Amino acid sequence: MIPIDLLVEDDLSEAVTRKVLACAAHPYAIGHAYGKSGFGYLKSRVLGFNQAARSTPYCLLTDLDRAECPPALIADWLGPVTRHPNLIFRVAVREVEAWLLAHREAFAAFAGIRTAHVPANVEEIDDPKRCLIDLVRQSRKRSLREDIVPPTPSTSRQGPNYNGRLALYVHLDWDPHVAKLHSSSLRRMIAALDAFAPAWTAEPEERDG
Repeated sequence: MIPIDLLVEDDLSEAVTRKVLACAAHPYAIGHAYGKSGFGYLKSRVLGFNQAARSTPYCLLTDLDRAECPPALIADWLGPVTRHPNLIFRVAVREVEAWLLAHREAFAAFAGIRTAHVPANVEEIDDPKRCLIDLVRQSRKRSLREDIVPPTPSTSRQGPNYNGRLALYVHLDWDPHVAKLHSSSLRRMIAALDAFAPAWTAEPEERDG
């Protein structure tokens, strides 16, 4: 098994990364999960993790958000430093919520809505998180709405059990290999994990998106 540690923004990103790794062509042994406090922690420490990747592979997943494209985000984070091949740096376009929506049939069943209401071109959604919440607003499942949709009025962008309820959906229903058909950034992550082999002595490779 390939040992690997996780670098993620939050509990939901961790759940998604674990599910993708579990479906990868290679068996992975997941160790620690670092971060889970937003992208700021990851960005501020990415150079240290890049150096640590010489001895421990890492899988970093972050959201594109307002950045132009994944290669531009990676270049901004790493600067002149070359990414070590043991740092698998992946970017969800534009947010990991788009990947959840990409398995349209599963999300529709989870939310109790029609599949036709779930956008097909998920990477063209300007704000996937807002889109997901608006879809759940239509749900007849009261407990789901209470968990995911922020109460009104509220200063929060999400409901009180947003990450927990969606992480359960990821664990039970979401299939990365179905979702990748509607998301090129997810497809690239799966391909990177399927092709990965630890490079304990190799020279760092060029950055990619």
